Amino acid sequence: MWGDIAIAFMIAFITAFVVTPYTIKFARKVGAVDRPKDERRINKRPMPRLGGLAVIAGFTVSIIYLLIIMSIEGTINLNGEENYGIKLIGFFIGAVILGITCFIDDVKNIPALVKLAGQILAAAVVVATGTRIDNINIPFLQFYELNEIFSIILTIGWIIGITNAINLIDGLDGLSSGITLIACLSLIIIFSLNDSPLIAIILITALAGSLTGFLPFNFNPAKTFIGDTGSNFLGYCLAVISILGIAKTYTAIVIVAPLIVLALPVFDTIWAIIRRVITGKSIKAIIKPDKGHLHHKLIAKGYTQKQAVFILYGISATCGMFAIILLESGIFKAISFALMIIAAVAIGYKNIFRIKPKKKEEEN
Repeated sequence: MWGDIAIAFMIAFITAFVVTPYTIKFARKVGAVDRPKDERRINKRPMPRLGGLAVIAGFTVSIIYLLIIMSIEGTINLNGEENYGIKLIGFFIGAVILGITCFIDDVKNIPALVKLAGQILAAAVVVATGTRIDNINIPFLQFYELNEIFSIILTIGWIIGITNAINLIDGLDGLSSGITLIACLSLIIIFSLNDSPLIAIILITALAGSLTGFLPFNFNPAKTFIGDTGSNFLGYCLAVISILGIAKTYTAIVIVAPLIVLALPVFDTIWAIIRRVITGKSIKAIIKPDKGHLHHKLIAKGYTQKQAVFILYGISATCGMFAIILLESGIFKAISFALMIIAAVAIGYKNIFRIKPKKKEEEN
């Protein structure tokens, strides 16, 4: 297994790293350039925004290669009881639908409701090919097998929710890609501890490899943005792979682990929905962008992009470690870990949260 993990990571990493410069040229050629046309934009100069194509390329090349090799070796059975072959077909068809929709948005800009329709269609394809959240284990109560209709609705909602959570947090250089990479590394450990299906471990490792290859071009000062094509793909992958990783698992802690790992973008999204509804006094206000996200708040307090990104990386890493400790060592050690982190931050609060950027430092 570990050899397959190493191969998945390295092929995805090298492919994404090599392809990213070509996506920069391609983005400029087709006009997929983010221009600082309003005060929500953090970048001060036009930036190509099709870096997500490199992440998709690295992920796809790695997975196709490994599936072929592992099928020849007989180390993976895609036509077994779980029908992973059909599920993967659904996964990739959904990714194509989502990718085409978001590519058009990156190049031409399309209404938010059209993007939402693409997300719904992609999620529906995934569900139709057998990938579903079909059970819930409530702590201290009992296991529940979900009604089929409720299972379908919950799964589609989960995929759309996580997809948008990663998309909405994509506001600073390297933020969505770095947070997703941290989530991937956390899920690799969680899936390994839980004896999750090998296919889920391979998929999440390939995604981590692609992001590692892309991040040097995306971290501040960025040479390219991941774009809606990339951020939607990241959220979509995390949502679907996390379902595959907890499939047939009846342990409540494992089922909630992906939610804990993704707590930061999930919280940011939920708060954005509440904030926009209250401010706009209408459900329609949900789709209207604002400057109320966590990264906007940090920048407004005087942090540089790098400082804000590292703070949010730290929160994401803490959530990931909390989930791992909870799974491996139990709730007592996980809570004591969280309390120690809170105490350390509280002690250093004045030094950490009153940092001011240097005047000479330039931001994108």
